[in-house]
Amino acid sequence: MRNNYFKQLAVLLSLGVALGTTSCTDDCETTRTYRTSVPFVLSADQIRKDIASQGPQELVNLGKIYVKDNYIFINELKKGLHIIDNANPQQPQNIAFLKIPGVIDMAVKDNILYVDSYMDVVTFDITDPKNIKQMGRVKDVFNYGTADGITWSYNVGYQTVTDYDTKIVTDKIRTNCGFQIVNPNPIYYANDMSFYSGSKGPTGPSASGTGQGGSMARFTIYDDFLYTVSQNDLLLFNIKTLSQPVQEGKINLGWGIETIFPYKDKLFIGSTTGMYIFDNKNPAKPERVTMFEHARACDPVVVANDIAYVTLRTGLCGVAPNRLDVIDVSNIYSPRLLKSYEMQHPAGLGVDFPSLFICEGEFGLKSFDASSATDIKLQQHMKDMNAFDVIPLGGKHLLMVGKDGLYQYDTSNPKDMKLISKIPVKPVS
Repeated sequence: MRNNYFKQLAVLLSLGVALGTTSCTDDCETTRTYRTSVPFVLSADQIRKDIASQGPQELVNLGKIYVKDNYIFINELKKGLHIIDNANPQQPQNIAFLKIPGVIDMAVKDNILYVDSYMDVVTFDITDPKNIKQMGRVKDVFNYGTADGITWSYNVGYQTVTDYDTKIVTDKIRTNCGFQIVNPNPIYYANDMSFYSGSKGPTGPSASGTGQGGSMARFTIYDDFLYTVSQNDLLLFNIKTLSQPVQEGKINLGWGIETIFPYKDKLFIGSTTGMYIFDNKNPAKPERVTMFEHARACDPVVVANDIAYVTLRTGLCGVAPNRLDVIDVSNIYSPRLLKSYEMQHPAGLGVDFPSLFICEGEFGLKSFDASSATDIKLQQHMKDMNAFDVIPLGGKHLLMVGKDGLYQYDTSNPKDMKLISKIPVKPVS
C-alpha cells in the first residue's frame, strides 16, 4: 500500500509538471470581478443648489436611521433621505424622498431636521413631510468624511468636493502557465457605513421634542444644542433659533472619531481607539472627563443604567477582535471593564433593558438578556439578513436597518421576536 501511494503521488506530480510545462505554450482567458472606485468632482454651488423634496423612491443603498414620532428617516447613502410614515408599523408607507447630496447623518428637534450635506449643515422644515422646505445652512463645517469605506474631501479654496463612485468591474484576464496576469492596483473597499416620542401631528411630526437615532449616529441634540462629530472634532451648534444653527465651538479629539451617544447629562463618543466621556452639565461647554481605551477597532456605544455597551469589530477601523465590551460608567472618572464577549462581526446596537440587541452584519441580528452585565445570554439569533443598526422603541418594538432593507420587529418577547414588516431594497438587476 505504501509503495502504491508513492507511485500514485509520483504520477500526479509528474502530470502536474507536464501540464505546467505544456500550458506555457497556450494562453488562456478567464474573468474576475472586483469593486473599484471612480473619482468625480462637485462644486459647492452645485451641491447647495441640488436639493429637492420629491415623491417616494425605492430603497437602494441604505445608511443610518432616525425616528421622530410616527416618521422614520432612512439615509440613502449620500443621495438623500427616505421618509416613511409608520403610523401603522404593519404597513409602513414610503411617502417621500428628500434629495440631499452628500447626506449621511440627521437629527430632528420639533419640526426642524438637521443634516450634513458634504461640507455643510443644513436645516429643513418637515411640518409637511411631502413638501419639505430648506430653512438654513451653516457653510464649510466639514473638510472630509467617510461612508461605506470611501472618503470624500472638500477643498475650501477651490470650493469643490472630490468624491468617488463605486462600481463592480469584470475584467478578462489572460493567464499563462496556470498563473493569472493580475490587473494592476485594483481597489477594494469594505462595506462599512460608519466613518455615525410623541404623538403624530395633523400633517407631520409633532411640534415638540427630539427624535431618536441609532448607535451609529454622528449627530445628536441636547437642550438647545446640536452636537456633531467629524473624524477628529466635536462641534457645537446653538439651535435656540431652530432653523438657523450657529456654530459656537469645536473640541479637538484627535483622530478616528465615529459616533456620539447622549446619556443623562453626559456625552459618550466612540472612536477607533477608545470611548470618550464628556460631562455635559453645561451644554454650551461640554468637558472631557476621561477616555476608556481599547484596541483599534470600529466602535459604536450605547449606555443604560450606568452600563456602557461597546461593540468592536475588524474592518477599515482596525484589527481588534470582534467583541462586545461591557463597561461600568457609574464613576465617569474611572470607567471599569466588567467583561468582554466574543462576537462575529458586530456593528450597531441598542439597549431596552434588560434586552440588548446587536447587529452582526452579514450574520444577522441577535437578542441578548443583559440583566447581568457579567452574564449576558443570547436569547435569539435571526439570520438570513444583513443587519447594520437598530433603534429599540419602548419594550415592544424594534427598528432595524441593513443592506437589504428596513425591518420592524415585535420584541414583547425578546426570546421570540416576530417580524412586523419589511421594506426591502430594490433588487439588483
